[in-house]
Amino acid sequence: MLNNNVPSESFERLGLDASHVQQGKPAVSHDPQFSECLPVPNPMPTFWQTDLHPLQDHRSTEQLPEHVDFVIIGAGYAGVASAYHMIQDGSCKYLSLLILEARGVCSGATGRNGGHLRPDLYGHIPTYIDRAGAEAGLEIAEFEITHVHAIKKIVEKEGIDCDFTLTRTIDIWCNEDSAKQAKQVYDQMIARNFKYMDDVIFYTGKAAEGISGVKGAKAAASYTAGTMWPYKFILALVEILLASGQVNLQTHTPATSISPDPNGGHIITTPRGTTHAKTVIHANNGYVSGLLPEYANNIIPCKGICCRIAVPEGQIAPLLNNSYIKPHRGASSLFKPHKPQWYNNVDDSILIDAAKDYYTNYMQETYHGWQDSGAKVDSIWTGVMGYSYDSNPHIGTVPGREDQFILAGFNGHGMPVIWLAAKELASMAVHGKDFESTALPRLFKTTQVRIDRAKNGREEDGDIIGTGGFSATKQ
Repeated sequence: MLNNNVPSESFERLGLDASHVQQGKPAVSHDPQFSECLPVPNPMPTFWQTDLHPLQDHRSTEQLPEHVDFVIIGAGYAGVASAYHMIQDGSCKYLSLLILEARGVCSGATGRNGGHLRPDLYGHIPTYIDRAGAEAGLEIAEFEITHVHAIKKIVEKEGIDCDFTLTRTIDIWCNEDSAKQAKQVYDQMIARNFKYMDDVIFYTGKAAEGISGVKGAKAAASYTAGTMWPYKFILALVEILLASGQVNLQTHTPATSISPDPNGGHIITTPRGTTHAKTVIHANNGYVSGLLPEYANNIIPCKGICCRIAVPEGQIAPLLNNSYIKPHRGASSLFKPHKPQWYNNVDDSILIDAAKDYYTNYMQETYHGWQDSGAKVDSIWTGVMGYSYDSNPHIGTVPGREDQFILAGFNGHGMPVIWLAAKELASMAVHGKDFESTALPRLFKTTQVRIDRAKNGREEDGDIIGTGGFSATKQ
């Protein structure tokens, strides 16, 4: 991990001046009027950020620039990835970018997740097929699968030390009904001749428990995925952004309003003053409705819980070399009935009370060979994700708002979506490319129809609280 006072090797390699690094968190006053749509100032610490990167609380300049070509709201995965793809575009070398971040870099969901780069082949693909047809579902599956090797490629190209590992993910079902349902999904995907299913191996019976190592497993599916240290990945990209000379980063500087300039462009207001930009990219996920109120029912801030489990110092942990997902009976099954603790809640300074003890003795109770490991929760934290009414992110031009774009609503599943989505969004913002001319799945497009569907629909008809089986969420 990085020492807070020593720049990384890539920091030095890229020629960044350490004297320009912000030392400590800058003071910032939060306008109470906007407190409900801004991150809380004191999030719980996470294992990933035990040693903070020197650029965590960086401000490129003491004052905000008077004008830039692009303002990006949010310095997490979506915002940083968008900026990276823009500066990599050879035709954009004269463009200026400003990233406004309400807290520190990568202090939100990306710096708080489990580090899984895992395509979802079972959770929602059948639903997408039911709502919009096989081709629409296939687009999403293939888009997510492409991310695994796309991230591997960029990590190798830029020499990023983020513990990236190409591995297998294992989805596990521990009761007979869910196992049968999973097998039916597998058979349906095979019957459709989806090429990506060649990589999937499905196990049932004793083989499922033997392969996965999970006690009582009734079925398991294995396929290619990745794991990584997201915080290190994002901060390494930030080093590259700042070394380009095109990007101004301002942390602890929340955007509190955006208004049209009569002479063209937008005036962005912060507690530290205003700036002017031609184009605005909203990449602040669960907090996006603060500046775009029309998304208030479309993208809801929802809390989740994550932890690091470790064996006692000096002891070797039993082998566990895959990425694991148990779709049923996870921590969410405990806290979902307690809606105020997680739904439409931006307070990541406190745990979800209903699930805070879920991981006690988790390894011993779940996996074979861990009974005498002494494994226990080393650190535990929460984070705020942006969940969408219909389970799809909102990407593209904001309806009715000229030169404003959105990249948000990833449903706790941004790792295999954001990198290439940001690349396509950058092309739309810079070159005026239509959504239909990009490689983005059709269901990801933000539209007035989707906005109105959630605005006029009931919570119980959407995918977050309800079943999503009603016409309100069907295409």
